[in-house]
Amino acid sequence: MSKVEFIAMMAMLMALNALAIDIMLPGLQEIGASLGVESENHRQYVISAYLMGFAVAQLAYGPLADRFGRKAPMLAGLGIYIVAAFLGAFAPTFEALLLFRFVHGIGSAATRVITVSIIRDVFGGRQMAEVMSLVMMVFMIVPIIAPGTGQVIMLFGEWHLIFVFMAVAAIAVSLWMKLRLPETLNPADRRPFTIRSVGEAFTIVLTNRVALCYTLASTFIFGALFGFINSAQQIYVGIYELGALFPVAFATVAAFMSLASYLNSRLVGRFGMRRLSHGALIGFMLVSAVWFVLSLFGTIPFPLFLLLFALAMFQFGLIGSNFNALAMEPLGHVAGTASAVLGFMGTAGGGLIGALLGQAFDGTTTPLGAGFFGVALAGLVFVLVAERGKLFQPHNKPV
Repeated sequence: MSKVEFIAMMAMLMALNALAIDIMLPGLQEIGASLGVESENHRQYVISAYLMGFAVAQLAYGPLADRFGRKAPMLAGLGIYIVAAFLGAFAPTFEALLLFRFVHGIGSAATRVITVSIIRDVFGGRQMAEVMSLVMMVFMIVPIIAPGTGQVIMLFGEWHLIFVFMAVAAIAVSLWMKLRLPETLNPADRRPFTIRSVGEAFTIVLTNRVALCYTLASTFIFGALFGFINSAQQIYVGIYELGALFPVAFATVAAFMSLASYLNSRLVGRFGMRRLSHGALIGFMLVSAVWFVLSLFGTIPFPLFLLLFALAMFQFGLIGSNFNALAMEPLGHVAGTASAVLGFMGTAGGGLIGALLGQAFDGTTTPLGAGFFGVALAGLVFVLVAERGKLFQPHNKPV
């Protein structure tokens, strides 16, 4: 398999996760009306239920991938993803839909944990960060096209067709992977699937200062992203009354994130993961502070809001892949379990933070602006702990 095909496949596997979130956004209002959900904020549970299933299941996929290899657990997860998506199309009640979305997340967790493990099997250090950036660049294209795709699908039918589309997309990617991807786990790195061995691997991950602190920093930053996803429809449609242009605004911000991921892939080899991500984290915090302060004086004009938010998420594109690579770098010998533990912490914690930010929506952008600034500040604290108080150091330090 060529490097280009490898990167494309990894991106498509991870994109199934983004698809399961972003393609839903234009349909939340119709889903709520169809299934009798009165509160606008309660519609966000369609996203939160998925994220909780996604978070919890990661803890299982990591040890399984370290014991049985990468392909079999990945294909099993994709099978769950496909079945849950089809079931979601026929959910009779909102509670049933939330259950299917939880299971949907359980299946999708494989695409996050095992994809990162596969990349770590093949690449390390700055090269891993470069590949992760390219994967994230393609991954970020999904938020650009997914809301619009959902909007188009609903022109030809009801929200149920969105779930059918997700299932069909997962079938296509599953066949591609099964036919083309070789097993990447070195037989010498297989670990027995016992309570003791799993516990040892978890201990290795959780006692590594750099891995743990960068994961916690990522958790808070991803919380901001999830918070916006939860309330995006209410902000773009409710506050700024964009209507059918909502997917266009959403895609504009996602395009900035994708551009940042591409630039990171070109620059990380020259400047290093720390210099780029530390600078981006500080930039993220400063832009969020400006957004928050301006929101205190009333509704920010939409062009200015979009500019500030796009600038913040541009910084996000420079943070995510680098923080992930920095967290995984010292854990190559337990990559599957490491990816699982770090993914669980990032998704569960980020999902919870995002849910809190989403539920704080009060008809203004102020709670979200405050949340963005707060998570950036928390992320900076954890990075300082990881680096013993020194930012922008270009070389790896002893752990």
